[in-house]
Amino acid sequence: MKTLDAIAAELQGYDPQALPAATVGAFLHALVEPLTEVESLALPQALDRVLAQDVISPISVPPHDNAAMDGYAVHGEALRTDGDTVLRVLGTCLAGQARWRTPVPPDACVRVMTGAVMPEGLDTVVPVEFVQPVPGPATASVAAGAAPQTTANGATEFIRIPPGVVRPGDHRRLCGEDLMAGQPALLAGQRLGPAALGLLASLGIAEIPVVRRPRVAYFSTGDEILSLGQALRPGAVFDSNRYTVTGLLRRLGADVIDMGVVPDDPAALEQAFREAARLADAVITSGGVSMGEADHTKAMMRRLGEVVFWRIAMRPGRPMAVGRLHVPGRDRPTLLFGLPGNPVAVMVTFVAFVRPALLRLMGARHTEALLMRARSAEVMRKKPGRTEYQRGIVSRDADGTPWVRTTGNQGSGVLRSMVEANALIVLGHTQGSVAVGQEVDVMLFDGVI
Repeated sequence: MKTLDAIAAELQGYDPQALPAATVGAFLHALVEPLTEVESLALPQALDRVLAQDVISPISVPPHDNAAMDGYAVHGEALRTDGDTVLRVLGTCLAGQARWRTPVPPDACVRVMTGAVMPEGLDTVVPVEFVQPVPGPATASVAAGAAPQTTANGATEFIRIPPGVVRPGDHRRLCGEDLMAGQPALLAGQRLGPAALGLLASLGIAEIPVVRRPRVAYFSTGDEILSLGQALRPGAVFDSNRYTVTGLLRRLGADVIDMGVVPDDPAALEQAFREAARLADAVITSGGVSMGEADHTKAMMRRLGEVVFWRIAMRPGRPMAVGRLHVPGRDRPTLLFGLPGNPVAVMVTFVAFVRPALLRLMGARHTEALLMRARSAEVMRKKPGRTEYQRGIVSRDADGTPWVRTTGNQGSGVLRSMVEANALIVLGHTQGSVAVGQEVDVMLFDGVI
C-alpha cells in the first residue's frame, strides 16, 4: 500500500496549497483500494449493489427466433413486389407454445402472436394491421398433415398483403440477438440497476454475488453546531450537514454510522475518531479543516494516521483533508475525508470527490459522474485557475436544446440554492468567463443528490 507521500510524488505538479480538482480525483483513485468481501443476494435485494464477478450467460436470449409483433409468419422471399400477395392461413401459434413444425409452403402462412416461436422455415412477420382477409375457395390445397385455418362458415382462410409493407426478415427476433449462451452478460464492477436485475432474471439467475456495502461513519465538528431539538443560542447553527451527508451516503448505498455532533474538545474528538475508525471503512467529517479554525480536529487526524490537508483550486469547497486512520486489529486502514463546514461546500466536495472515491471502494467500474453540455442562459464571470461548481437549473427550449441558468446567489452557505438546482455547472480549471449561448458542462443531480 503506497503512502500518501508516494502517491503525491507520482502526480505531476502536486501542490497541496493550490491543488487542481483533476489532481484531487487522481490522488483519491490511487488512495482507495476496493473492498474484496463478497456476499450472495437474491435479485430483489441486489438493487444498486456492485457485481463482484462476471456473469456468463447460461442460455441464449431469446432462446429461439420469435415474433416481435402480432401478425402472420411468412416466407419473406414469397412476398410479391409487383402486387398483392395472397396466402393461405394454416393455423395459429401462441406465445408459450411449442414450435410449429409442420412444413409451410411458400403460398401459406401461420398466424403468430408476439413472442411466439417462429414456425420452421419462416423468417418474416407481417403485422396484423397490414393484412386484409379475403375469401378463398373451400377446396384449396393445404400442406400435408396441416389443417388450414377456416372461417366461421368452414371456408379456408386467406389473407392479402399489399406490396412493400415489410421486407424479408422484418419483425423477427433472432435467437441470441440479446445474448448468446457463453457470452459475458454483466461484468464485475457493474452497479445493478433495474435493467440489470431484469437481464439477470431473463437468464434464470436468482442469486448474484455482490461486494458488501461499505460502512461509512459521519460526524460534524464544532462548538457552534447544534443537534435538532437543542435550543438555538446566539452564534450557533443547527447541523444541516449531518442530514445532507448521511442522505447522500444512503442514496449511494453505504451503511451509515451516524455519530452526530462532536465538540471541539481533544478528548471527545479522539474518542469519536477512534470509534469511527474501528467501526467503519471510511470516516467523513465536516468542519475543522480550514486554515483559521481551531487545530483540535486537524491535530487529532494527524495523531491517528497519515493525513494531508489541501487547499483545492475550486469554488466552493477549498479546504479538504484526506488520509488514512490506523486502528489496531483492523486488516486495512480506514479512509478519512475531512470536508469543509459550509453546507454547499460539503455537498459539492462530496459529489465531486468523495462519491467517486466511495464508488471505487465499493468496487464499481464507473465512478465519475457523467457530464452533459448545455448552453448558458446568462453571462457567468470566472477567472482561469480554479474549477467552479455553480448551482444551475437545466431546461429545454421548444427545439429541445438544453439551456442552463444559475440559481442566483452562489454563496457556499446558501443551502436553499442546492434545493432549487437540478445540476451543477462545472466550469473547468483553465476556463474563463462564459457568454450567453456558450456551451458549458453540467452535472445532473438526478440519482446523485
